[in-house]
Amino acid sequence: MTLNLRGHLTDFSQPQVMGILNVTPDSFYAASRAQGAEAIRARAEQILAEGGSIIDVGACSTRPGGEAVTADDEMRRLDTALTIVRKDFPEAVVSVDTFRADVARRCVRDFGVDLINDVSGGAVDERMFETVADLRVPYVLTHSGGMADAAVPDAASSEAYLPAVARFFAERLQTLYEMGVADVILDPGFGFGKTLQQNYQLLHGLGRFIALFPDTPFLVGVSRKSMIYRLLGTTPEESLNGTTVLHTIALQAGAHILRVHDVREAVEATRIIGQLDHLQLDNGTIPGSKS
Repeated sequence: MTLNLRGHLTDFSQPQVMGILNVTPDSFYAASRAQGAEAIRARAEQILAEGGSIIDVGACSTRPGGEAVTADDEMRRLDTALTIVRKDFPEAVVSVDTFRADVARRCVRDFGVDLINDVSGGAVDERMFETVADLRVPYVLTHSGGMADAAVPDAASSEAYLPAVARFFAERLQTLYEMGVADVILDPGFGFGKTLQQNYQLLHGLGRFIALFPDTPFLVGVSRKSMIYRLLGTTPEESLNGTTVLHTIALQAGAHILRVHDVREAVEATRIIGQLDHLQLDNGTIPGSKS
């Protein structure tokens, strides 16, 4: 399970943690907003120090009900953030969270960004697929409910929902491969254009999705999202415990990348699950026990 990042094959057989660096003033989780050079530098340093292996920089909030900024404003914010990250952390693997092809191109061309994380699945900007193919960088293909495929929400509470999402992935993967995109990461798009029930259907079926696409890494982004705090009647600020529970479920299903606000906690979850995965039981007994 490898991807070509910066000309090197990166192994994703062990789960990786992608830390969120938001340079927006209106992201749904207020504590994730890094405004100003010092805050950006501190957040990037924190992600790496706590064990994150990818920094995901976002400059256009995609929260429900939010208004998208112009491409110029998005790029202005990214210019500031990426200049700092590339100068102070030149070896860091950097992703840019954007649905605009021109923004993606400028980030790769001017800052050597390593992968493009498109929450729209190519639906907002029809040039995105050809742009990623031309840039030859890995691409995160996200299913975004109504944004990506208007037919899927019609199957809201039926067994047809998961197969519809699988078809979405299969069709767009085929298109990307035919265009020459060699490295694709799949993201079920938790929270994007989905009901609470659909989100949990996807989580429950995550292992089946991963089995359907065995050569493609899966990214899971559930950190502090509404599928947690709406269910529990809390807030994003009170959702760390719920986030860790969902991360544990995702890792047990085989997720390869966790996109998170709280890096240290996510890294600890990957280490614990990794320890269990490597534990060899002998006839159902615990090694070292007298049973």
